[in-house]
Amino acid sequence: MNEYELLDSGHGRKLERFGKITLDRPCAQAVWNPSQPDRWKQADAFFTRKQGLEWRGRDQLPNSWIAQVNGVRMKLSTTDFGHLGVFPETREMWDWIRQTLTTATRQRSEPLHFLNLFAYSGGATLAAAQGGAHCCHVDASKGMVQWARENAELNGLKEHPIRWIVDDVNKFLTREIKRGRRYDAILLDPPSFGRGKGGELYKIEHALLETLQLVKKVLSQQPCFLYLTSHTPGFTPIVLKNLIQQLLDQGQLDSGEMLLTGAGSAFPVPSGTWARWQA
Repeated sequence: MNEYELLDSGHGRKLERFGKITLDRPCAQAVWNPSQPDRWKQADAFFTRKQGLEWRGRDQLPNSWIAQVNGVRMKLSTTDFGHLGVFPETREMWDWIRQTLTTATRQRSEPLHFLNLFAYSGGATLAAAQGGAHCCHVDASKGMVQWARENAELNGLKEHPIRWIVDDVNKFLTREIKRGRRYDAILLDPPSFGRGKGGELYKIEHALLETLQLVKKVLSQQPCFLYLTSHTPGFTPIVLKNLIQQLLDQGQLDSGEMLLTGAGSAFPVPSGTWARWQA
């Protein structure tokens, strides 16, 4: 079941339905004209960045609500930055992770260990858990890790083996190397700019190479996949592919754009990039 839908886009905006709530939010890539101008009247709320950050109609929305996105139930809530607690352009990746881990677990007859770095509200972590993997979810934001734990409970995964870690990613990886912990499948979605648990500065153009070198050291001897995504302008699919190609060989390497897709006349909206290595 999927309760997310891209209804339309254009004029620098996107119109999306999340369960029973329809939202009109900025989308810089959507430079074309809307396909269905009349549909935009359906919006329950509108977010703009033109004169500061502002929601219009937010007071008419519930404080939070639940929507199922590609098989994962997610708690959603409007944040001051216009986010909701899910990036729906990643939902096809969730499907791939769930299916790949399900298949790999059957082949190995034992659970695989999945590591999600910069893990946000946990959609990919929960898809991996649904695929049978034992998971480790790492994010520097205590609030986001708590949000992810609530999502786990919504999906009946409260008792599933998931380690919930609030930490700076590079520091965490350095400690895991020393502990000898290894992971069969790893996902990372590094931010363009961020702060670690202790206020550590993370700028992708300087820190990503170090992160990837650490990631390589925590891969198991029989790795299943490494998945790298980015929302940073300039980090094209080829850039991500080159980074992984320097790190790993003897596997299948694919890359592409993350797309927001909808039915009918809704144009697909480029919303990030990805590259993945699979053994």
